[in-house]
Amino acid sequence: MFHKALSPSRGFRVVSAAPLAMALAVLGASAFSAQDKYTLRLPDGLAFSDFRGYENWQVVAVSQTDDLLKVMVANPIMMGAYRSGVPGNGQSFPDGSKIAKIEWKPKKNTEAPFSVRVPDTLQDVFLIEKNSKRFPATKGWAYAAFDYDPGSDTFKPDPTGVVSCGFTCHSRVAAKDYIFTAYGKR
Repeated sequence: MFHKALSPSRGFRVVSAAPLAMALAVLGASAFSAQDKYTLRLPDGLAFSDFRGYENWQVVAVSQTDDLLKVMVANPIMMGAYRSGVPGNGQSFPDGSKIAKIEWKPKKNTEAPFSVRVPDTLQDVFLIEKNSKRFPATKGWAYAAFDYDPGSDTFKPDPTGVVSCGFTCHSRVAAKDYIFTAYGKR
């Protein structure tokens, strides 16, 4: 009896609404399942959210290993310190200094008329912050690495111990206030 009351055009709308509703449900679920990298944090360590906006920070330097292309960017506090001569002037970076190292697997640019490698797949983001009150055991510096999984478009804390190496590895540049990256002439 209910079906007889529907006009042919109404019946068509009811039938076509079901696939539309299913599609919206799937799209909605995928939108909710997308990772917010800014919710990640290391236990008793750095939170990705403390580096919100790093994608727009100024470039300190670039570097390259056999396997990775890297760009180091710093927040305005650290950039100001670099511009004033830190660490070469014997001064230390102030608390609140933050630097992010973004690392990519490279690929050859096939369009350029010369040999050049450009970023391909994001590998990880390595974060460093100076906060003398929070991290006194490591001369005020804290380190975190978040690996990127392109298949799932998600980040996770690096499980290989890179983070624990942070201060140990950076101790070799204690005279530069534990920072390897120099601010090059512009």
